[in-house]
Amino acid sequence: MKLWGVTSIQVADQTFVAAAPGSAADVVGDKASWRRWWPDLRLEVVEDRGAQGVRWKISGPVTGTMEIWCESVLDGFVLHYFLHAEPVEALPADPGALMDLLADLNKARRVAGKIMSFEVKDRLERGREVGSPATPWSGAA
Repeated sequence: MKLWGVTSIQVADQTFVAAAPGSAADVVGDKASWRRWWPDLRLEVVEDRGAQGVRWKISGPVTGTMEIWCESVLDGFVLHYFLHAEPVEALPADPGALMDLLADLNKARRVAGKIMSFEVKDRLERGREVGSPATPWSGAA
C-alpha cells in the first residue's frame, strides 16, 4: 500500500548550532564530509546556497531529494535536514513486511542525518563553553 504523492522515506530533523551562521558553509559544503555522512548515496548538487545550505538530487539504494538548510536563529543557526526518497529495490507485497522494511529504511536515514548534524555542531562549537555566546566565525571551520 503506497500513499500517492508521499515518498516512502521521509526525514525532517533540526539541530540548533551555537555558532555564527556564516560558518556553516565551510562544513556543510565540504564534499569529503558528504562521502563520509552518506557513503552509499550519489549526490548531485541542485542548489548550493553557501551558508544557507545545499540541496541535492540523490541516487543509490534510494532516489529522491535531500537538503540541509541553515536558518539563522538568535546568535547561531538551526540546521534543518530533509530527505524525501524511494527505495530502488522491489518492495515486499506483504503489508507487514513492507511496513517493517520502510520503518527500518526511515530509521537508517534519520540516524545518518543525526550523525551529520551532530558532527557539524561539534566542529563549529569546538572550544565553546556551555551557556556562553555562539562561536564566532573566523572565516574557516
